[in-house]
Amino acid sequence: MSTQTPQRPESSPGLRMGRPFGIPVYVSPTWLIVAAFITYTFQPQVAAQLPDRDTLVTYLVAFAFAVFLYVSVLLHELAHCVVARAFGLPVRRITLYLLGGVSEIEREPETPAREFLVAFAGPLLSLLLAGAGYVASGVIPVGTIAHVLVWQLWLSNLIVGVFNLLPGLPLDGGRMLRAGIWRVTRNAGYGTIAAAWFGRALAVALVAVPLGASLLTGQEPGWSMLLWSVLLASFIWIGASQSLRVAKVRARMPQVQARTLARRAIPVTAEVPLAEAMRRAQEARAGALVVVGHDGKPIAIVNEAAVSATPEQRRPWVTVGSLARTLDPSLVLPADLEGESLLDAMRGAPSGEYLLVERGGDIYGVLVTSDVNRVFSGV
Repeated sequence: MSTQTPQRPESSPGLRMGRPFGIPVYVSPTWLIVAAFITYTFQPQVAAQLPDRDTLVTYLVAFAFAVFLYVSVLLHELAHCVVARAFGLPVRRITLYLLGGVSEIEREPETPAREFLVAFAGPLLSLLLAGAGYVASGVIPVGTIAHVLVWQLWLSNLIVGVFNLLPGLPLDGGRMLRAGIWRVTRNAGYGTIAAAWFGRALAVALVAVPLGASLLTGQEPGWSMLLWSVLLASFIWIGASQSLRVAKVRARMPQVQARTLARRAIPVTAEVPLAEAMRRAQEARAGALVVVGHDGKPIAIVNEAAVSATPEQRRPWVTVGSLARTLDPSLVLPADLEGESLLDAMRGAPSGEYLLVERGGDIYGVLVTSDVNRVFSGV
């Protein structure tokens, strides 16, 4: 199962296994849980198909199947990433975890056609692996370890390929549906919302259908299968809900304009007492303070949080320079930035405040991160 995420988590998602095609691959510790579960549940089938093998061998074969299955999932994710990189989209990493794999592609494709192709690449490769495995299973002698593994792997890849084609986010089929609606409506947001609701409906169906079938037939539901249905449904519901939140965020992107959100700033030298600087700002109806050198060039931005934390009785004795952050070049942004370009610049250099300048270098104002966050409050 594949999702896209433009976020940049700092913590390691697990054990790093390598860099195929230059893409870091990590295995989450949760993989051990599903590997153990697959080994335990698949071992009886192996024992039935290999009756002349002892128990230890059948467990090893079952574990080998779990490993090869996740290799198939890795190839599925690599297919997404290779196509994405062919379109110039940066890929952060691939993580294999409890319910499959996730490709962290840091930007959305620019067109619905590219979105469709990136999404379709994974299921297509899974179906090709299934076809190749089916052909191979026909020539490998029955009753051998190789035949047991190949037979189960082609069937598993078939299931993975078909399941991921189901039309609901966050599955690949949901992204393909999103691309189709995007193409028809010329609005990516509409496509995301529709595909996410399809995903929620799919999550409900994954639990309701097996339960309903059991009630109609009067048979007790298979609890192992029901557990997997609930896990998959939870994954799909959470992913679909996240996609809806992303759609709301993107709908507010036009409001994220540096010029509109900027606060007027006044220049002060570092030795000016905070109380005096705040008085000047109040007179000028400014919302930010920029520390300048004696040549008038900006050298630091006074930190709003530090000002708020300074008791009023101490402000006459505290200089603005002691509460300022040195103006690193990454904290100086063009005043005409907006949308994702502005957010990318802010993510690249996290800070509470940024200095906005005109193309000629003149100070326009200060952009405060809390003001940008306020645009997305309630999403």
